Amino acid sequence: MTASPSIAVIGAGPAGLMLAERLSAAGLRVDIYDRMPSVARKFLMAGRGGLNLTHSEPLAAFIGRYGAQAAALKPAIESFPPKALRDWADGLSADTFVGTSGRVFPKALKASPLLRQWLARLEAQEVGFHLRHTWTGWDGSALTFEHQGQTVRVAADVTVLALGGASWPRLGSDGGWTRLLSDKGVPVAPLRPANMGFRVGWSALIRDKFAGEPLKNVALTFDGRTRKGELMLTRDGVEGGLIYAFAAALRDAIERKGAAVASLDLKPEWSEAQIQNRLSRGAKNDSLSNRLRKTLNLTPAQIAVLREGDQPVTPALIKAVPLTLTGAQELARAISSAGGIRFDALTVAYELKALPGVYAIGEMLDWEAPTGGYLLQACFSQAVWTAEAILQKFGLNIPGS
Repeated sequence: MTASPSIAVIGAGPAGLMLAERLSAAGLRVDIYDRMPSVARKFLMAGRGGLNLTHSEPLAAFIGRYGAQAAALKPAIESFPPKALRDWADGLSADTFVGTSGRVFPKALKASPLLRQWLARLEAQEVGFHLRHTWTGWDGSALTFEHQGQTVRVAADVTVLALGGASWPRLGSDGGWTRLLSDKGVPVAPLRPANMGFRVGWSALIRDKFAGEPLKNVALTFDGRTRKGELMLTRDGVEGGLIYAFAAALRDAIERKGAAVASLDLKPEWSEAQIQNRLSRGAKNDSLSNRLRKTLNLTPAQIAVLREGDQPVTPALIKAVPLTLTGAQELARAISSAGGIRFDALTVAYELKALPGVYAIGEMLDWEAPTGGYLLQACFSQAVWTAEAILQKFGLNIPGS
């Protein structure tokens, strides 16, 4: 152990930046390496949709959103819960608020103002940034990077990997680290899409006329769960928040069976009897499409989906349109990824058992979560949890404690 430990963080996304902030605030020398020419590109992309930082629901319910990995993530999230994340963002002049859905956003509804303040803080804490550095593995105990055609070797007392998954690879996370770690004996679950759209064998009518049209105020049922919301028709299928809420279950069912059939309720606020009563009021000379539009307020896109199959249009069908999903959208287009470093390969502090002194945090671990602020919250919480473990390892005080 050196008198002044050096920390190398590989990956300049939110997890890497948060860990660097905590460690540098305690006086450690932290250097961040990233293969892109600028930092936090996916974070900035997320900010275009409002930057959903976290969620305001009770903590027990919040943690339950992580499904099979809820227990593994629980200590980190409890150590840095949504309230702590909001306080941190407010301290960077983000001034968060809770939306009507319970989701938490900065008042600016974008990432760039927060990121500017954050980077200024990191610069003041003398964090070093080394961009256009592609991590290529190790040469003995030294980390190796490719930079402008040259090999750069870096010695560090602690390495923290925060390389992300493999969704939106043009923004920096391409999953290339999986081979480097597998070659070192680290068990890695295959990377798969998460929070993604799905393929549906639409007719030419929907492909050519209704792609890009939303289906609002509908409900989806799959595997005993029902949820209301909105989805979007695409040329080859469906996507949007309502679909993302079921993405993991739908993906896993398709992998097992080759397809998954969900049920789409076009009028969730009405019973079959109410629908029948309204339909009976329509003008007898109206076409079926006009009657559906006038009496039920169905949009042309909803009517097209309803009439996709050969089944007669009935109140029962309007309440349960079968939606056959034949495949998941490819990983590169997914919002996030599942799979990654298995939790049994990590200590409780997220140190790799096969590589002492090397930690891993963020989306490169084998967990997934729905949209709604859960993805960013877990990345931030893991970063704070691991930073505290590293400080304790070197007998240093945790900032603010």
